[in-house]
Order: sequence, then structure tokens, then C-alpha cells
Amino acid sequence: MAKRKTFDDSAAEPDSEEVSSLDESSSEDDYDEIRQEFEFFDPQTPWDFEGFKRLLRQLLDADATSFHLGAIADLILAQPLLGSTIKTEGNESDPHAFLTILNLQEHEDKAVIKDLTDYISNRAGTNPVLSPLQGLLSGDSGAKVGLILTERWVNIATELIPPMYRMLLEEISWAIEDKEPYCFSHYLIMSKTYLAVPSLLNEETNRPRKKMKPKATKGIDEGKSMYYFHPEDEVLERHATIFGGFDYIKQLAEGDSDSKSTFHDFGIKQRGHLILIEAANFEAAVKHMEVEFATSATAAMDQS
Repeated sequence: MAKRKTFDDSAAEPDSEEVSSLDESSSEDDYDEIRQEFEFFDPQTPWDFEGFKRLLRQLLDADATSFHLGAIADLILAQPLLGSTIKTEGNESDPHAFLTILNLQEHEDKAVIKDLTDYISNRAGTNPVLSPLQGLLSGDSGAKVGLILTERWVNIATELIPPMYRMLLEEISWAIEDKEPYCFSHYLIMSKTYLAVPSLLNEETNRPRKKMKPKATKGIDEGKSMYYFHPEDEVLERHATIFGGFDYIKQLAEGDSDSKSTFHDFGIKQRGHLILIEAANFEAAVKHMEVEFATSATAAMDQS
């Protein structure tokens, strides 16, 4: 079912993630902008299963093969009143983005949740900053943790993400009113970042390397510049109790980082990233996102 909320990206100021097209026959200053309307929908079984699997594979990156992605997609689809998708070609098209939350305690008996919990605990143990997560995720902690999963295609502007978080807050509130098990003590966002690493192509060609100016802040566990795939993560971290990165279990072969690079002189090393926010601070984090990425997207949400 559509959430009856739309966003026309032509109304917002263009950024690097918006879709545009240059007319080759025009001068450099003349171009045709593609106007694309985005719609928000509830997760829906008939059309979203394969799209969710693709986006989950993208989110979990090198370690995606460690999980039964179809089982995770089934869990998301089993709670259609929680979370959102973004589509551009109507209800029956593939999702370009999704955001959902899974109750780690409510579903602890399910194999895929056990796999996710064990994986997060294992990776948290590799980073002292994240190590408190191991105790929090143990069965004895009494914590009620909601695991937030979200991913999107590269053509989805960051301005579209705060409305998805706002809708999630509303849906959790309604679920609690209906006595559903979504009263969380903590929200754990699973995301990813990347580091710029020296390219082996430079060594092969022995040409001087250019210096790249960092575009993002440093994670508290990083000694080098860290870059965000999801720019909203930087805002969420300001409200977090814990945040930090970890290496994937399955490491790329030497030189594979060059195949992921959009830079001439650097390869990209992708890493997992976790952000833990206490429930009392989560709404403030969402409001901060709405202000940080305010455009006509939030205005359209309010008017719908």
C-alpha cells in the first residue's frame, strides 16, 4: 500500500546523488534535467522480496554470503506496517531503497536473527569502541534492541531518508499502542563506510599520487579519514552512545579495492559500521536529520 507521500527531486537543490542528464548536443552550460517522482510504500510480499535481497546484499557487502538473505527479506515482509520502501514506477516496481527495524529479542529463536546477532557481537569484539555491544546483545542484559537495516540505490538523494525515519517513529508508536513488541531500549543501525587506500595501479605505473582531500569526519575508532556511504550516519552519530567500524570477515583479494574506486589514485576499502542510539535520544536524532537535510521532501510529507 502506498503511504501517499511523494517527492519530486526537481524541487530540491541538486546534489551528487540526484539524477541528471547532460545533452551531448548542447553546450557545457545547457543540460536537460530528468524529473523523477519518488513514492513511499509499505513493504509488500508480492513485489519486494527480490529487491530486498539485492539491497541486503549491497548493505552486507563482502559478508553477505554468510547470511540467508531470503530469510531476512521474509522477516521484513512479515511486518508490513513497519518500515518503508521508495519506488519510482509504482507499487509493483522494484524498491530503490528500504528502511526497516527487526526486534532482536522477539525473533531470537529464528536462525537468521541468531546469525545476525552472533555476527554483530563477533565484529564488535574486533573493535574496543564497539565491544560493549557484546554485553548488550547477550541474553542476560535485559536490553530490547531494534536492529535498523537500510540501504538504497545511488540515485536516491539523502533528503529522502529522514522522512523514512520519521515514518518509522510513527509506526513504532502505533505498534506500541496496539501492544506490539516494539518498545525498544536501544536502536542499532547497521551501515557501512569506506577508507581510501593506496592503489596498486599507482605502484604498477610508478606515477605520482595526487592528494585527496577528506570529505568526511573521522570515526572515533579510526586513525585515518573515513567516508560515509550514507551521509545521514554522520548526524546519527552525534546522538549515539557507541559508534564505530569493523573489517569484514571476508577480505577482498589484493588489488580488488581498485575495482571499487572512483578515484584515479586511490582504491576503496569498504567496512561495516554500527551506530547505537538509546531510545530516549532517537527522536532527537531523527529531528536533527530532518533539519540537516531539510528540502521540499519534508514539506511534501507534512502536506500529505
